Amino acid sequence: LVSVGNICRSPIAEAVFRKLVTDEKLEHKWRTDSAAVSDWNVGRSPDSRALSCLRNHGIETAHKARQITKEDFQTFDHILCMDESNLRDLNRKSNQVKDCKAKIELLGTYDPQNQLIIEDPYYGNEKDFETVYEQCLRSCKAFLEKYH
Repeated sequence: LVSVGNICRSPIAEAVFRKLVTDEKLEHKWRTDSAAVSDWNVGRSPDSRALSCLRNHGIETAHKARQITKEDFQTFDHILCMDESNLRDLNRKSNQVKDCKAKIELLGTYDPQNQLIIEDPYYGNEKDFETVYEQCLRSCKAFLEKYH
């Protein structure tokens, strides 16, 4: 699950998907992680508002931001991103990777409410983080149902 900086949207999506997988007792079938296209926030914890939003839904995460690697394209089956800018960057990076096996898509492709883009809430407020959470939850549920 990929976003620009890996401190807002993608850690929320990662934590949501990990909880869904755990609740369905499918941990042994899935390896879940999140990463950034950029190297801006490497090593940082998620934004405090993202952590607060997750906690409000009973979800914890200890994720530290990292940048996507060549190996990610070679080992993950799916790389899901948040917006068209992420998609362009990931497709460009994947073209430089030999043996890229990951299918790169927008996470919002799976949203039953057809909200294709998950907007960055960084400059927004708690309500914007809640919107991201809800979009991630709907999309991750639908994705898991499709590939379960």
